[in-house]
Amino acid sequence: MEYFIREMKNTDWKDVVRIYEQGIKSGISTFRKDLPDQESWENSHLEVCRFILCHNDGNIVGWAALSPTSSRIDYCGVTEVSIYIDKVHQGKKFGEFLLNKIKEEAEKNGIWTLQSSIFQINEASLKVHKKCGFREVGYREKIAKDRNNIWQNTVLMEYRSKKIY
Repeated sequence: MEYFIREMKNTDWKDVVRIYEQGIKSGISTFRKDLPDQESWENSHLEVCRFILCHNDGNIVGWAALSPTSSRIDYCGVTEVSIYIDKVHQGKKFGEFLLNKIKEEAEKNGIWTLQSSIFQINEASLKVHKKCGFREVGYREKIAKDRNNIWQNTVLMEYRSKKIY
C-alpha cells in the first residue's frame, strides 16, 4: 500500500492544523471559525488514538483523534471522533481507512462508544461513517451557525464496541 497510518507526533502539528483549516474553510466539517493553538488542541483530545495517515513519501494526507464527550468518569469510554483528510486526497477512501483504525484502537483502550456529530449537508462523511458500521442515533435541527452564519442541522452517528460489553 502506498499509504500507512502511524501515531501522531508533536512535530505533525503544522500538517494537522493545515488540514484542519481546510475543514474549517469547507463550511461543512465543523462549527469552529478559528484554529486552535497546539496546546488547547492537545488538551481537548485524548492522548490515545491520535493517528496520522501518510503517503510513503512522508507527506501527511489526513489525521484522526478522539475527544471526551463528558468530564464525568462514568462516560470515560464515550468519545467523539474527528477525522480530517487533505482536500487533495478526499474521495479516496482514506476516511474509511482512518475510521476503521480508530474503531480498532479505541476498543484496545477501553472505549466502548464512538460518536460523530456530522453536518447533515456533509453527505460524504455520513456515507463513510455508515460504511464503517456507525448508525444514526439522533438529529439536531439548526443546532448552531456555521462560519457563514447559516444555521446547520447535525446528525449524531454512533459506533458501539461489540468486544467491550
